[in-house]
Formats: sequence, structure tokens, C-alpha cells
Amino acid sequence: MTTVEDLNGWLTRLENKTLEFKTAKNSFSRDKDLPDYCAALANERGGKLILGVTNERKVVGSKAFEGTYNTLSHDLLSKIKIRIDVEELMHPKGRVLIFHVPSRPVGQAIRSTGNYHYPMRAGESLVEMDQITLKKILTETDTDFSAQIVERLRLEDLDKKALENFKRRWAEKAKRKDYLLFTSEKTLRSNGLLTDKGLNYAGLVLFGKKEKLDDLLPGCELIFEWRQDSRKAAHDFRKIWREPFFNICDEIWETINARNIRMPFQEGLFQREIYAFSEKPVREAILNAVAHRDYTIRNQSVFIKASPEAFIIESPGGLPPGITIENIRHKTYWRNRRIAETFERAALVERSGQGMDDIFELTIKEGKGLPDLSRSDAFSVCLQIPTQVKDKNFILFLEKIINERQVILSNDEICELEKIRENQPVVNVESKNKFLDIGVIEQIGKTKGAKYILSHKYYAHEGKVGIHTKLSGISREKYKELIIKHLRKNKGYRRDLQDAFPELDSMTISNFLQELKRDKKIRFTGSASSKKGYWELLN
Repeated sequence: MTTVEDLNGWLTRLENKTLEFKTAKNSFSRDKDLPDYCAALANERGGKLILGVTNERKVVGSKAFEGTYNTLSHDLLSKIKIRIDVEELMHPKGRVLIFHVPSRPVGQAIRSTGNYHYPMRAGESLVEMDQITLKKILTETDTDFSAQIVERLRLEDLDKKALENFKRRWAEKAKRKDYLLFTSEKTLRSNGLLTDKGLNYAGLVLFGKKEKLDDLLPGCELIFEWRQDSRKAAHDFRKIWREPFFNICDEIWETINARNIRMPFQEGLFQREIYAFSEKPVREAILNAVAHRDYTIRNQSVFIKASPEAFIIESPGGLPPGITIENIRHKTYWRNRRIAETFERAALVERSGQGMDDIFELTIKEGKGLPDLSRSDAFSVCLQIPTQVKDKNFILFLEKIINERQVILSNDEICELEKIRENQPVVNVESKNKFLDIGVIEQIGKTKGAKYILSHKYYAHEGKVGIHTKLSGISREKYKELIIKHLRKNKGYRRDLQDAFPELDSMTISNFLQELKRDKKIRFTGSASSKKGYWELLN
């Protein structure tokens, strides 16, 4: 908490890139200036914005955000995606507001919603960040935390059972029985967990005894909570693991699987089943959390929250630099590369960086829909994997198309089809053309107004052809018939046509009119630039 003495000390310093004084005697722009200055300070590695102080460092007091200042932190978080603590200080010479702005994450520039996209300081002014500075920030890389040496960690601090578990998995994957005869020291050195300088954090996380984890890395734990009803605040079961990971990697899955729910469904004469918690996506999600969490955040743990409705795993630290919700399936970044590589050698993962792609593919193939990362922010990554089957017929339809047409669908194509099933826009043009060719989707409309839905075959397979009729809407020819019917009784003023077809945008209506004109069925009378011009039928 800032004191008057603290503020007086800052007033003796010159205003610089990390200290910004603003008079703001009566007000300060909440939507423009505030996000701009906070983003600029974050881009300069953090600092303080102080309202109620002149450029000459005299306290004059500020009425800005009186009564609402406690809402600014949340407002700024939603705008520039970083948390900024806001303090109200009653100085003898007037009220002062202090914004404590943290540094931007490594490799990430903070974008503003104000007058600038990426603001930075240039002297006493704000300017748009130049391309050289922006590129320099985006190419920054974090050091591999898991490869850093732990000064007080010794070989005797490692759990022998965990090491033997890893050694067995490593030997089996490599098909090298001689690995089983390696000493602990040779095993660790061969896998980059021990150097001449000592043991690293990967060794501690994966093999460290509980008492050593308690001492050196207390946030290195996984907390599992089970709720029979996801709406309940209190959990029905809770378990905490602060153990070497190679001792608990199977136990975590067994604990979750003990609460699994079987969902059978009939396919002809055969009964099939899907489980709420599928082993591969759940294990991949846990391994991702362990390998990619931010271990420098010591007071937060990995949380696993499961219920019949959802499986949620939240890990400390936001998405790594360059990784977004949109590209997370395709772009690889190792926050703790040594841990990720050790998982790969032990065959816990097939290939480092592939886990999220597998989670999406398998969840969609089970008819559960798309995994959700939208709750992630600058401080944590939150992955929600749906547990309930939304559309079992979608699974059967995909299998039927694959078998009939002898095609192979990639992970990206399966995700695109799931988005189409949920009536989301098609992004991948190549996928769209392939889907149209094999008859798995249909195009409704033309040009920019075109949309895509699953084909009539799908809805016939599902026994819901009425939904297909609803989604496909009125055909182009039917719309043109309705326009002609309107023109038989009325002059075709643009505003009237828009009222007649509110579901269509003006460009689509214009395209229909031009088609009718080319077919020599209608003509335009009057000036196109005048509101008095109208369309009419040709005799």
C-alpha cells in the first residue's frame, strides 16, 4: 500500500518512461487516454501512472473516477488484457489516483483500445510503436525455466521409485534394455536433467521428493476437485498431489477415471460407448499443464475440476509469447522444454507440441464438440473439455463418409467440420472445396453472402431433414420470384425491398436485382444516386 511518504519520494524524481504524472484535475479519458498510458507503461517494462499531479510534480488533486475507481482494474483487464492495481491516496494537498502497471510478458507487446494500437513513450509524448521495436519484442524468448540449476538439490533428494518408473518407460520406448542398468546419475545426465553444474528444475518437478518440493517449489502441485453437480460451490471429493510427477502420473488418471461415466448408444445391431472422461485427451491436458505452466508463480497450483458436465484444467501463467487461442493447435512453444522432452522420451506424449491438436481431434470425433480455451487470460490457461455427447450421429456420419468416399480427414478438417456443424464461418478455403467435392457440406447463396451447412445426407442420416430445410432457407430463385411479385404491385424502391427482406443484406438484394436485370425482366428508372430511383418490371 502506497503511503504519502512514498508519493513524496516519487515527486522528487523526474518524469520518465516508467513514471507518468497527469494533472487530470476534473476528469481523465477512460476509453482512450487511460488504456493508452497504461499499455505504454507496460510496454516500457512497467511503471506508475499518477493522476492529480502536474508535470512540475505538484499535487493538485483529481476528481477523476470519484466513486468508481475500484472498477478500473477490471475495466483495464478487459481492454488491454493485463491486471493493473489502482489505489486512491488522500494526500494533504488533494486526492491522488495511482495506477501500478506491471511489465508486459516476455515476447508480447500490450495492445491498447485507445488512440494507439501499440503505444510507447517518446520523450513526454505517446507514439505508435515502430515496426523495429515491435519486432524486437515479438522475437524475445523466455529462458527454459526447467533447465535452470537448483542450487540446493542433490541426488539424494530425488525419489528412487520415480526414477525407476521413468527408466522403465524410457527403455521400453527406445527398445534399449541396457537403459535399465543405468545408475540414477547416468540416467539423469543422459536426459539433460543433471550437468556438471548440478540438477535442474525438471529433475525437481519430475523426481524430487515431497519434502524437497515443499521446500524449493511449493506451488508445484496438482489439485483435483470432483463435483457431482458443477453448479455447487463445495466439492464432493478433493485430492492434492505434491509428489514427483513420475510417481503420480498414472494415479491422477486412475483417480479421475474412478468417477467416469459411461454413455452407451446403439448403432444398428451393435452397442457402442463413449466415456465422459476419455483417457488420451485427459492425460494430454494434464501433461500440457505440467510441461507448460509458469513455475515462477510460486503461490498458485494446477487445478483440475471435473463434473459430469465438464473437465476443466487451469494452470498458472498465461499463454506463452506468440501463442493465441486461435493458433494453439498449430504453433509450438516450450515454456519448460526440458520437462516436455523428458515426457517424450518416456512415451508419455507421442511428440512434443502435439498434445492440443490431439485433444481437439479426439473430443470432436466423440461428438462432444470443441474444447474451449476462452476463459484463459494473461495469468492462467484454462482448458475446458466437454464431457457430454452433443451429437452421436455426427460421429457416425463422419465414419460413413470416410468409408464410402475413401477419404482421410486431417485434424484441421475435422475441426472445420465441427465449426460448420455449430454454424460457425468456414475459414479454410481448401477444406471448404474438399468438403463440397465429397458431398459433406452444401453451399447456400453465392459471393460474399454464401454460407455453408452440413449436407442433406447428414440430416437425413440423423432423421432431422426439417432442420436442413430451415438452415438452407429460401433459394435464390425463390427470392427473385418474390421480388418480381413485389414489383407487379409496387415500384421497387430500395428501402421497400430492404423492408420486405430484412434477413438479406443490401449487397445480396443488389445482386438479385442485377441478375433479374441481366435476364431482361426488370429495369431501373431514375438516377441511381437519387432516393427517388426505383426498379420496375419490363413489359
